[in-house]
Amino acid sequence: MPDPVSAPASEVAVVVIGYNDRAHVGDAVRSALAQGPAVAEVIAVDDCSTDGSDALLARLAAEEPRLRVVRRSVNSGGCGSPRNAGIDAATAPYVMFLDSDDVLPPGAVDALLAAAREARAEVAGGLCVRRELPSGREQPWQAPLYAEHTVLERPARLPRLVHDTLCVNKLYRTDFLRDHGIRFPEGRFLYEDFVFSARVLARDPRIALVPDRVYVWQVRRSAERLSLSLDRGRVDNWTARIEACALAYDILLGAGQKELARAARAKFLDHEVRMYARELALRDAHYQRAWWTRTREYLARYDAADWERNPAAPGRLLAQVLLASPEPRDLPRLRELAARPARLLPPYARTPDGTPVWAPDLPQVSLAPLLSRPVSALPLAVDAELRLRARASLLRLRLHELYGRVAEADPRELDVEWHARDDDRTRGRTTVALAPSGPDTWSAEVPVDLAGLGSGTWDLRLTLRFADGAQREVTAHALVGDGRLRRRAVPSAVHGVLLAQPYATHSGALALRVATGLRGVLRVVRGRLRRLLH
Repeated sequence: MPDPVSAPASEVAVVVIGYNDRAHVGDAVRSALAQGPAVAEVIAVDDCSTDGSDALLARLAAEEPRLRVVRRSVNSGGCGSPRNAGIDAATAPYVMFLDSDDVLPPGAVDALLAAAREARAEVAGGLCVRRELPSGREQPWQAPLYAEHTVLERPARLPRLVHDTLCVNKLYRTDFLRDHGIRFPEGRFLYEDFVFSARVLARDPRIALVPDRVYVWQVRRSAERLSLSLDRGRVDNWTARIEACALAYDILLGAGQKELARAARAKFLDHEVRMYARELALRDAHYQRAWWTRTREYLARYDAADWERNPAAPGRLLAQVLLASPEPRDLPRLRELAARPARLLPPYARTPDGTPVWAPDLPQVSLAPLLSRPVSALPLAVDAELRLRARASLLRLRLHELYGRVAEADPRELDVEWHARDDDRTRGRTTVALAPSGPDTWSAEVPVDLAGLGSGTWDLRLTLRFADGAQREVTAHALVGDGRLRRRAVPSAVHGVLLAQPYATHSGALALRVATGLRGVLRVVRGRLRRLLH
């Protein structure tokens, strides 16, 4: 094996995979080539496209000697086979992966390569950001893992690594992958990253982590063809996700990586179950029953040690309800518990001996672990109702008791602000006092300046402050006062007119859409008419 410190500068192969993505694959390839001399070769693997992608790549390759095109003769139906073809074709000491609809930010390869060489690591990883298009809003993926430069002698030193199942924000030693036979599942296998990442961790590599942005994952939810991971509307997608998670667990456990295997099962509850449960109430009855049944079947494989990890975590409480009930139930309440941060809505039932439970008819689902959880980590529930008025709109907030824990902590204030969905703007930041409004609730009212917010989609964010200085960031459950959240046109001295619509997000939280001026209102009306016509 060559000495990684003294190796030449051009050491990285970037494997770009694509299928029928002529509109974007050129940008992906150019972003890889623009990384500079550290990139020895860009290998574009075309998965038998029929839209002219191969001709586009051929023209680019004719102009750029570092670009090689590998065209598969048969479409694989997935991402694993073309990535494997890229590994086979790579001649550089290191390899990384790029999807045709994403891009590498400037300096990504340099940052990963420098970290890998300095640490003599088989794997180097950096920060991936999800960019929502067309808005451009960015959200970091698994940011805590990449907060600072870190070198891990072995993955078990940081079990949370199992949460980052992406393969694209990492650099791998090519001979490490080949020597251990680490490959992606072939053919149409959804969530192939899960399996590949588990196979990498199972081989106990030395890992370097950097805080640099190294990958931009571009999410186009309005695209005619959603990416495989975003197409969650069919229960087959959930079945494939369970299969990938189960295989990843088996790989880690079979390699003797018990701590990582346990962490992978915990991650399934905290991430997968919560994400799909937030959307479950939106699906039809057939989907709900199938999802419920398949999840229960997988959770039945968990053992006592799996349930002992953080028993008050929202994902575990969700799973306990699933196992206790053979049929779907309490979907709106489960949606709230699956939110981030979690919200546990009433009723707050107890057994005759006083033990907190999910419901009187599910006494086996104990909520007793909540009694010892810090108030800053409790799934506290705040209701929010926005009354739209011509002069001054009013936000009414109500905090619920939770088995005596809230009264014990003595809630004093609420920090209130509206956060723009598409960027980092905040508006209406204020602090209001909470006052007891009943035996088990505390309330506050806040005026809302709709004109001051301006156009956009606004999420309500709250911070609860308690007498001892503890605080808890929460979102608010959207109350439906008269049966629905109404859109209303409101006169405005600033904009002439504005259109406001409070609504509940997929997780049940209150959000607000605002359109200002006659042009903005007409744009909303035209969009509404188009949706009705289609």
